[in-house]
Amino acid sequence: MVSESTETSAPAPGCPWSAREAELLAVTLKLLQQHGYERLTVEAVATEARASKSTMYRRWPSKADLVLAAFIEGTRESAVHPRTGSLRGDLLAMGMSVCEQSREHASTMRAVLDEMSRSEALRAAMQDKFVYHRNVLIREVLGDAVARGEIQAEAINPEIWDVLPGYLVFRSLVADRPPTDETVRALVDEVLMPSLTRGTTSR
Repeated sequence: MVSESTETSAPAPGCPWSAREAELLAVTLKLLQQHGYERLTVEAVATEARASKSTMYRRWPSKADLVLAAFIEGTRESAVHPRTGSLRGDLLAMGMSVCEQSREHASTMRAVLDEMSRSEALRAAMQDKFVYHRNVLIREVLGDAVARGEIQAEAINPEIWDVLPGYLVFRSLVADRPPTDETVRALVDEVLMPSLTRGTTSR
């Protein structure tokens, strides 16, 4: 059995979880992929990870909370600023990352979305812990593009922030139409870049 001090150690830089919590969430994702949401139990995760059930429930009060946390951890890399040096490069990198993560965690996303329809607390957690941080990311990416002179601040319309991740996730949930690299390029080059650079003159 792991000690309480190990399970509550400080998170690593840039990570919302302690090292032990990240390990527990990785085990959760593994069991989700093996057994699906319905057959997953918090007790099974605790047993597999050699953790105490009391610690699991203290950190994540329900299975839905645990699965959402595991999903956020599993897709954390897609919420990191790529810093390629150009707006197009950043958007392409973000899109490719979303595609990769969505393909890997499609079953988990379906489970989270299904549970959200029944749980107000889970909907709030998704907004506060997932959507909010991805909005921060796109603001940073677009803010850097403004600073480089690639786009004008007036072109930043929050209504289009979800176009790239939203469409790619949607396609990932449709079994026979998974997004491809070409899907990402089409969204970036034919939708986002024309919208964001409209009215911008080259320097």
